[in-house]
Amino acid sequence: MSEKSSIELKVGTFIFLSLIVFVAFVLLIGDFKEWTNRYNVKVVFGFVDGVKVGSPVRFAGLDVGEVKNVDIINPSSSDEVSRVQVIVRLKGHVRIPKDSLVLVNTLGLLGEKYIEIMPGKNYASFLKSEDTIVGKDPIPMHSIMRSSYDTLQDVKEIISGIRHGEGTIGKLIYDETVYTNIEAFTADIRKYPWKLLYRTKEEKPNPEKTNFKTR
Repeated sequence: MSEKSSIELKVGTFIFLSLIVFVAFVLLIGDFKEWTNRYNVKVVFGFVDGVKVGSPVRFAGLDVGEVKNVDIINPSSSDEVSRVQVIVRLKGHVRIPKDSLVLVNTLGLLGEKYIEIMPGKNYASFLKSEDTIVGKDPIPMHSIMRSSYDTLQDVKEIISGIRHGEGTIGKLIYDETVYTNIEAFTADIRKYPWKLLYRTKEEKPNPEKTNFKTR
C-alpha cells in the first residue's frame, strides 16, 4: 500500500469516528443536561428491607430519580439505635413537599425494592438539596409471617370450637335443640302473628293464690 493511500485511510477513519461521536453527543446532550440538573435528599429509616444503590425513586408513581447511597448512622448515645440513611438523587424539576410520606415499596409481589414518595399537601414548603426527611419503615417479613401464623392459630381454634358445638355458629350447626326451639317459635308466631308487634304482658302474681308457709 502506498503512502498516499495510507494517509487517505487514516483521514477517512478519523472523519468517520468524528461523525459517530458527534451524532452520539447530539442524541445524549438532552439526557446529559437532565442528569446534571439534579439534587440530593437524605431519607432516614430504621429498616430499609433490601434497598440498594441504584434502586428507583418514584414520586406519585412516576420515576423521578434513583438511590445514590445507603449508609448506617451509628448512634451517638446509648439511648439511640442505629439508623439507615438513604441518599436519593432527584430530577431538578421535581418539587417534594416537606410533609410527604417516604416509604419502601416493592415492584410486584417479590420484585425489586424501591423508594416511594407519596405527595404531601404543604405545597408552600419543599425539600431542598441536602435536606433530611424521616421515612416510614416497612414491616419486616418475619413480623408478617408471625402475624399470619397467629391469625391461622386463631382460625383453627374457632373452627375447633364450632366442631364441638361451641358458640352461636356451633350451636346452630350441631345443637338439635336450637332447631327444635326455632320450630316451636315459628309455629307460635304463625298461630299468634300479633306477638311480633306487641309485647305480651307478663302475668302478675295473685296474692290470694300465693301459699305462705307458717311456722
